[in-house]
Amino acid sequence: MEPLRPDDPRRLGPYDVVARLDADGDRIPVPERRFIARLPGGNRTVLISLPLPGTDPARFAAEATAARQRPPHPWLAPVTEAGGTAEAPWYASPYLPALPLTAALAAHQGPLPEHTVGALGAALVEALAALHATGVTHAGLSPAAVLITAGGPLLTCFGAVRAAAPDGEQRSGLPGLASGSVAPEQLTGGRPRPPGDIYALGSVLAYAATGHLVPPGTPAQVGWCGPGTCPENIWISSIWTLANLRPTGNTSTSGPGKSMRSGSPTETGYGNSVKAEPRATSRRASVRTADRRSRTARCTWPRGPADLSP
Repeated sequence: MEPLRPDDPRRLGPYDVVARLDADGDRIPVPERRFIARLPGGNRTVLISLPLPGTDPARFAAEATAARQRPPHPWLAPVTEAGGTAEAPWYASPYLPALPLTAALAAHQGPLPEHTVGALGAALVEALAALHATGVTHAGLSPAAVLITAGGPLLTCFGAVRAAAPDGEQRSGLPGLASGSVAPEQLTGGRPRPPGDIYALGSVLAYAATGHLVPPGTPAQVGWCGPGTCPENIWISSIWTLANLRPTGNTSTSGPGKSMRSGSPTETGYGNSVKAEPRATSRRASVRTADRRSRTARCTWPRGPADLSP
């Protein structure tokens, strides 16, 4: 929680704005302007998001409207209200004490422990699986889009890539986009699709595990964890989490280890290019899936600050 700046709004709809969620000068871009606000009587507190200057407010409002109609999920921040004008829309979610992932690493003074990164990855996999099963691409996953609460992560900032610029236009260097978390084809104007979410997931897990967010095509690294100073098993956890999200030839999906394919090629980007595993390998695939589910069951979210310690 940060104090308000002179140019920040003091009132949004029925809510009094009391603080900013994100700190000034964060080296990881934040896709939205986020504020903590409450009703004058104090009986309701919300997290309110506004579009960044330079982004498309109409697209931002459309993403908020779509998010309000989304089925609830424990790892997706619910959007319960929307308001404002065509030039200055906003949306609100019920407030829970939370830190952006970037602030969580700062508070921890470095990368998160391996078991915490594993739990984070498992939760984000479930959230993306739920979205992709309905033909929805998040198109905004980045370290700043992940809020860490006592009960687990919440995924926010839906459609940030689409709000930054429409398909067909360059997005590299635009406000709010962490270039290391945006798939290369999206940076060059390509339509966001589920594989881009998986690219972003890998970036978020790498950031949580190392403190690095590496811009595409450059060797620059930012963070606390240098070569040889991070536990090797952290990479195994990240790779395993991503492996659970790989598409298969099945058509049902309900979580890690299940298919991410659903709908038409234009809805998900997978289409008919993904083939089912041969029947001869189905037994081995079932064993691998069961083993992943077992490891997911053992990957529980930390229950308090003590669980963030190595």
